[in-house]
Amino acid sequence: MLTPEIIRLAAGTLSGVFVGFSLGLVGGGGSVLAVPLLVYFVGVSDPHVAIGTSAVAVAANALVSLANHARAGTIKWRCASVFALFGVAGAYGGSTLGKMMNGEKLLALFGVLMLVVGVLMFRSRSGEGYPQVRLNRENFPRLAATGVATGALSGFFGIGGGFLIVPGLMLAADLPIINAIGSSLVSVTAFGVTTAANYAFSGLVDWSLAATILGGGVIGGLIGAATARRLAGRRGTLAAIFAGIVVAVALYVIWRAVGALT
Repeated sequence: MLTPEIIRLAAGTLSGVFVGFSLGLVGGGGSVLAVPLLVYFVGVSDPHVAIGTSAVAVAANALVSLANHARAGTIKWRCASVFALFGVAGAYGGSTLGKMMNGEKLLALFGVLMLVVGVLMFRSRSGEGYPQVRLNRENFPRLAATGVATGALSGFFGIGGGFLIVPGLMLAADLPIINAIGSSLVSVTAFGVTTAANYAFSGLVDWSLAATILGGGVIGGLIGAATARRLAGRRGTLAAIFAGIVVAVALYVIWRAVGALT
């Protein structure tokens, strides 16, 4: 018998599949869709619970990807650790502030952030950087300052923040794109754990729903990665289409949130 709880968990699994598929297909931006999916598709009534639950899934998915990049040797551990260490302080402050905000106002701001994500995804990521870069007195302050800022945004909205962390690492330490992507996962994991723990402490995580999102994300990630390999020559077009979806969802989130506030 299909009870409301079974339907809700099934919707959570489907949401996880979609998020995982998008991440596997275009390599980023998918986690930003988790919160609106939880609110408007799964039916989570409290935006704060949606953000806390999303943060758990973000942290777990990032940890899996981090292990893969660690084996590939693409992580600049010292630079990544400084960025993440200072970013955790920002993530704690951002998530604490997010819990204090009105849920609908938070969703409206989240929609604005999604618009920014969509626009950034239309731009191709490039940058040679210096593969031999090391942590030094010159880049330490930039890594620390950028880490705090991106951590605060990540914690405030309960997202991975990779779309901010990757360019942040490239700007602060002149990392090549492949090293910036690998190194960013240290911060995504750390920020996600910090935000999830902060929300969990306040009882704002739906653990059963988080588990279904994780399960769906694994399946979707495998399908997305396989699709990306088959359509390697069209990934730019696919990324542009996905960016358009993010923008459309952002406008819908803003419209719903503003409507609820008026």
